[in-house]
Amino acid sequence: MSNLHTSQLSGLKLLHKGKVRDNYEIDDKHMLIVTTDRISAFDVIMPTPIPEKGAILNAVTRFWLNKLKHIIPNHLADISLEQVVPDKTERDAIASHAMVVKKLKALPVEAIVRGYIIGSGWKDYQKTGAICGIELPAGLQMADKLPEPIFTPSTKANVGDHDENIDFSKTVELLGEQLANQVKDTSLRLYKEAAEYALERGIIIADTKFEFGLDKNDQLVLIDEVLTPDSSRFWPADQYQPGTSPMSFDKQFVRDYLETLDWNKTAPGPELPEDIITKTAEKYREALNRLTT
Repeated sequence: MSNLHTSQLSGLKLLHKGKVRDNYEIDDKHMLIVTTDRISAFDVIMPTPIPEKGAILNAVTRFWLNKLKHIIPNHLADISLEQVVPDKTERDAIASHAMVVKKLKALPVEAIVRGYIIGSGWKDYQKTGAICGIELPAGLQMADKLPEPIFTPSTKANVGDHDENIDFSKTVELLGEQLANQVKDTSLRLYKEAAEYALERGIIIADTKFEFGLDKNDQLVLIDEVLTPDSSRFWPADQYQPGTSPMSFDKQFVRDYLETLDWNKTAPGPELPEDIITKTAEKYREALNRLTT
């Protein structure tokens, strides 16, 4: 089993180290994304990796990129890992975690689609009767399915900071009206098709976030991770019950454990016990198996 907390590549320049991904420069048109086994909770990276998590996230993203490419082009590049990481030892360490992609101009918003009401959306609704300015019917319960999926974008925060929900008018201000509408329409289409597919396999995709970039011709391209247990809430359909917060196929065990600690939710994060690591790894693996087998 892989256990990759931090990648080390001698021949490539590290461009950015995120909560989970290490991005390396290949040339002016391409970069290498290494999805590590790091896990974050409450915007803090834990010191303990979850074995195979990065490989699973990488496999799930590849699956969706291929499945949804009829809707929108994606950033996958037709370049082998051998071409960019010639050192076999280094290449073997990241092989299942790595993706060679086109370098694109990332848009400054995260495209969030919600099909169910939970998390910050539920808190917003309780206060205002709306999510990101979108009015919703009265009387909804926690985890209820929404009448129609909604587009609720946010600004992208730096590591350790929190994303900020914005309304659509702010998205238009940031992207321009035509591009904002294209991002909205594409996000909703991606979500609806993926949610329908996942439900047939016993997974409710409650919400998810997409990221987009522009190529040299200003064409919209799907980038980053796609419909993974890290970027989405995956719920087991057979355990779904409105009015309660469902168990999810992600870092729920980690969050629940951390809530029992006397920890102020700032870095450094605490070491995770073996049973929490094992349970979390099993959930990620189950999500992959349900979606792709």
